[in-house]
This record gives sequence, structure tokens and C-alpha cells, in this order.
Amino acid sequence: MRQGTDGQAVIRFRAVGVSLLLAHLLLVGWLSLRPLDVPWVTAANLSPFAGIKADLSLGPAVAARRIGAGLLLLAPLGVLLPMAGGRLHVSPWSSLARTVAAGALISLAIELGQTGVPGQVVDVDSMFLNTAGVAIAHVLVVPVGRARLRRGGPRRVREVSRSGHEAPQGSTPTISRVGMAP
Repeated sequence: MRQGTDGQAVIRFRAVGVSLLLAHLLLVGWLSLRPLDVPWVTAANLSPFAGIKADLSLGPAVAARRIGAGLLLLAPLGVLLPMAGGRLHVSPWSSLARTVAAGALISLAIELGQTGVPGQVVDVDSMFLNTAGVAIAHVLVVPVGRARLRRGGPRRVREVSRSGHEAPQGSTPTISRVGMAP
């Protein structure tokens, strides 16, 4: 008996991807767009890489924490966006470009949303770091994951005949062309 069709597995894979994507976006929205009760707020940083330079001047531990937080905030999108798309046979470069563009747009939307939230500060460097985190996660995980899924995953489901032996896999059936009637 066949455990399930490939189409059903792809639908379940996409459903899990969409669910995890929505959960992650809700978490990011809550973390980034909730009002903060702070006594003072720094000015918005609209100069590229000025915030990263300031973080580096605070020492390696503080810089690693701040830069790492910027890289990790949206990094799961580098995996979840292609997972929600559910395509296994796609160009790695186009997948990377689509994912990074979507990550950059989501990061931009978060930064624009922060302009009206008390206690939140707009920082152009966080947009760069968020987008870089999406790209790094995508490059490290998605090509390997897609290759593994194309091979059949860790446990490949195979059709087994009633005798318990693996059923032979024949050629793919084709539909013959029928000519037009005279």
C-alpha cells in the first residue's frame, strides 16, 4: 500500500510552512511593533551603517549581541518563505532573489510601521541586517533541504505490492494524441 501521494505530501509541507510563517510573522510583529514605555528615545538612524559602526565601538560582546539580534530576527523567513511556496524544482538563484526581496520588503514594512509606535526607533541598519539574515539562512538551508526532498527525504515512501515486494516502477504513462476528425 502506498502511504500517501506526493501531491498530498507537498500540500501538507506547504501547510506547515504557511502555519510556521504566520506564527513567526506574528511573533516578529509583536516584538517589533509593540509600544515600549521608555523614559527617552534615541533619534532615528537613517545613515547606512552608522548604527553598525556605533555597535562595533561598544565592544565585541555588545556588538555581537546587537548585530546578531538584527541578523536573527527575520532569518527564519529565509527557510519559511520557500517552504510555504512548496516548490522543489526551481532555480536556486531565482529562489534566493525572491526570498531576499520578500525579506527586504517585510523588513521595510516593519521599519515603516515603527515610525508611529511610541518607544520604537527606526534604524536603516536593522533593515540591512534583517535582509542579510534572510539571505544567509536561505543559502545555508534551502538548497540542501530541496536536494534532500527531491531525492525522497530521509524515509522514501515506496509502493509495495501485496506480496510484500517493492512494485516495479514503470515508465510514466502518456496520453496519445488524437487527430482531428475529417
